[in-house]
Amino acid sequence: YSDISGCYVLRPWSYFLWERIQSWFDAQIKELGVQNSYFPLFVSERALNTEKEHVEGFAPEVAWVTKSGQSELAEPIAIRPTSETIMYPFFAKWIRSHRDLPLEINQWCNVVRWEFKDATPFLRSREFLWQEGHTAHCSYEEAQKRVLSILDLYAKVYEDLLAVPVIKGMKTEIEKFAGGHHTTTVEAYINGSGRAIQGATSHNLGQNFGKMFKIHYEDEQGEKAIPWQTSWGLTTRTIGVTVMVHGDDKGLVLPPRVAPIQAIICPIVMKSADQTALLQFAAELKQLLKLQGVRADTDCRMNYTPGWKFNHWEQKGVPLRLEVGPRDLAAKQCRIVRRDTGEKKDVLVADLAVVVPALLE
Repeated sequence: YSDISGCYVLRPWSYFLWERIQSWFDAQIKELGVQNSYFPLFVSERALNTEKEHVEGFAPEVAWVTKSGQSELAEPIAIRPTSETIMYPFFAKWIRSHRDLPLEINQWCNVVRWEFKDATPFLRSREFLWQEGHTAHCSYEEAQKRVLSILDLYAKVYEDLLAVPVIKGMKTEIEKFAGGHHTTTVEAYINGSGRAIQGATSHNLGQNFGKMFKIHYEDEQGEKAIPWQTSWGLTTRTIGVTVMVHGDDKGLVLPPRVAPIQAIICPIVMKSADQTALLQFAAELKQLLKLQGVRADTDCRMNYTPGWKFNHWEQKGVPLRLEVGPRDLAAKQCRIVRRDTGEKKDVLVADLAVVVPALLE
């Protein structure tokens, strides 16, 4: 927890999950023709107020910079709560002809929304990481096709990477994105609370922002036209949803595809046994798994008991634990323990290259 209320540190264990989500989604949108870019963190008061309905939707959450050192700024500057009002003045400069469309860009960045109630790590914080995509198209149909294709990708992030079932749907008029035409969403169910939670949203903005920011182009008939726009975003809330859906009384339960360590090897060292041979055996198992593309590691710390280490890795949610003791060394096998079900199984080393990747799928 930061000393600023509502702000949190993402330590490496949690940030790795975000990196896995980011790398997968980034590759997918690039296949669709979306390009990455970066826009400034700050937005002028004039630009923010261009779209009245939009700014009213975010006004309570906007953080303002009013001073530089000891000097008052001539005009307060807002820190982006989202980037429509930062990007679209540039869209107005870049889009002149139908040949400039579609324009499809994405940025990975942080945003600030000054939440005043119920700040919760990964779910509602004053600063969070996300991606935001913004596109412009010649027709409603093209824009809607992009909205739905991105919604499908968001569903795959949750279902294929995070093993979280979601329902795709449409937000109500009251809940839709401020200033937009309509909002689509993926929603997850949290069993512990019996409530749904918004997972990600994909918006058809219509032509409203084009009108407000004077984004015009010449269509194929030589007539003046306004593009149809979309915006869509996925945030580090994905981590919070994963924790709540899969976690249990022992701690985290991480989906294998995003777990920083997929298999932890714990040697059970005894004073009466050959410690050097056992540790070497554990190292060989680690190398064997790594050759199969498994993110594996060993816990050879001597200042902790095996039970303490088992509990430690269960709390961190590692999908598989491989226990190796003197008898396992002699039999050339190990005991595999699943984090999600607790199921235990003795497996020969000769079979590990097949068994472990299969369990992780």
